Amino acid sequence: MIRSFLLIKFKPGTAADRIEAFRTGLAAVPFEGRRDAYDGVDLGLRDDTMDLAIVADFDDEAAYQAWVADPGHHEVRTELLAPIAERIERCQIKL
Repeated sequence: MIRSFLLIKFKPGTAADRIEAFRTGLAAVPFEGRRDAYDGVDLGLRDDTMDLAIVADFDDEAAYQAWVADPGHHEVRTELLAPIAERIERCQIKL
C-alpha cells in the first residue's frame, strides 16, 4: 500500500469558500484504487505550518500513478487548487 501526504499553503487572503470548493471537489472524484482519504485544516498552533493536509492511501504504486494521471483529479488540481495554492509539498511512503 502507498500512503500519500499532500501539504498545501494557500495564497494570503484566499476565501474559505474557495478552499472548501477544492476540498469538496477533490473528495467527489471517484477512484477505485484509492482506499481512504482524509483531510484537515491546520490548527494554527505554530506560525510555520502549512494550511491543509491531505492523506490518501492507494492499493499500490500503479494505483497512485493512475490517480496522478486521472482526468478528474487533474481538473480539480488545475481548476480549483492551482489558483489558490502558494506552495505544495508532497511525500509518498510504502506501508
